[in-house]
Amino acid sequence: MSEENPSGWAAGWAAFAGVMLIMIGVFQSLAGLVAIIDDEYYVIGPNYTWELDTTTWGWIHLLVGIVVLLSGIGIFSGNVAARTVGVLVAVVSAVANFMWLPYYPVGSVIIIAVNIAVIWALTAHGRDITAAS
Repeated sequence: MSEENPSGWAAGWAAFAGVMLIMIGVFQSLAGLVAIIDDEYYVIGPNYTWELDTTTWGWIHLLVGIVVLLSGIGIFSGNVAARTVGVLVAVVSAVANFMWLPYYPVGSVIIIAVNIAVIWALTAHGRDITAAS
């Protein structure tokens, strides 16, 4: 593959990363809003290491979700800074969801897996979305 003519697959992976960041941002923001609005919605066992109030986790998820959403939109500009921010917020989102596992295990694992795919897509094929335009 040459720099002048990227493959459709490579550009598709970069677009996948942008779309997934937008989707993760929306999901994470909604989970945060639920925790802020209804403190009793998420329940965990009594012996969890990171014992933060559910409302606190809600605010963390809402803010991280908004940043992830905005970085997903920025990916489509093809800007190197947007791709860098995309990788960084995917890492932050994965860590936040790891810590959120006792509250929402299945959703957290899915979001962590998608974040890993996004990190790979942006680091391996991020520049191809600009070249394909």
